[in-house]
Amino acid sequence: MTAPRTTRTVLVVGAGSGIGLATARRLSARGDRVVLVGRHAGRLHEVAADLPGPTLVAAADITDAAALEEAFAAAERTFGHVDGVVTTAQPMAYGTLEQVPPEVLARMSEVAVVGTAHLARAALPRFRAAGGGTLVVVSSLLAEIAVPSLGAYCAAKWGQLGLVRSLQGELRAEPRLHASLVLPGAVDTPIYHQAATYAGSAGSAPPPVVGPERVAEAVVGCLDRPRRLRHVGPVNLPTVAGFRLAPWLYDRIAPVLVRRVLLRGPATAPHPGNVFTATPEGESLRGGWTAGGRLRQPGGRARWRRRRRG
Repeated sequence: MTAPRTTRTVLVVGAGSGIGLATARRLSARGDRVVLVGRHAGRLHEVAADLPGPTLVAAADITDAAALEEAFAAAERTFGHVDGVVTTAQPMAYGTLEQVPPEVLARMSEVAVVGTAHLARAALPRFRAAGGGTLVVVSSLLAEIAVPSLGAYCAAKWGQLGLVRSLQGELRAEPRLHASLVLPGAVDTPIYHQAATYAGSAGSAPPPVVGPERVAEAVVGCLDRPRRLRHVGPVNLPTVAGFRLAPWLYDRIAPVLVRRVLLRGPATAPHPGNVFTATPEGESLRGGWTAGGRLRQPGGRARWRRRRRG
């Protein structure tokens, strides 16, 4: 462990929804003190009200270095020190390179790369002062593969992977400081509903889909026993192997899967989703996706399997 469990304070960025929310719940349930960070204070207070352990709400955008510094300072004032930091912050955007507006592409990378750098700069001095600590960055399977019509997301995640891998090398001389990467595949969270789209249809979760609790378990595991990189998802490693070892086959299959699976949702006018502004009304633990990639209605029936052709 990076710190005794009974005294651990963990700052969770993106705690209002999905993997971040599942992580905050798991940490709080086992007695850790949790600092909830996200763009919408009201949503974070809703989350805090349901957590059993000590919590602190610190609204901040990960791309705002000054706001992050204040979140860390507030955590220190309240709990004394920070032992761990988790970030799950990342919007998604669908569309080809020509379809996605340049400002959306720039914002995606700013969150993943610049935001993660801001977080690391704020966390590392505090880890040293506390005698150790771990930064866990929740990235994606798409940090190691490329997918058509998800270029903005892939570019952001590839950049984030390079940044954190470089940081891991820089920390080798400081054995009490750690940076871990968690790379999930498709996860049942609201990210697909909140994503920007310029592709003509809503995005969908590609099967197999895992629950956010499974990823949260891996995140907390990295806080306990830091690892360089951990994949979460039954097809992650075979997919990466196919991308690297048989690119000619991968490049033939990927566009077909994008049309039939990723973009099988209903027709949708172009919109920026939550890329620039938080949408707290859409934040929750899950997105309603089954393991097979079907979207369930409140009554439990599958909402759609694939996009109908006009």
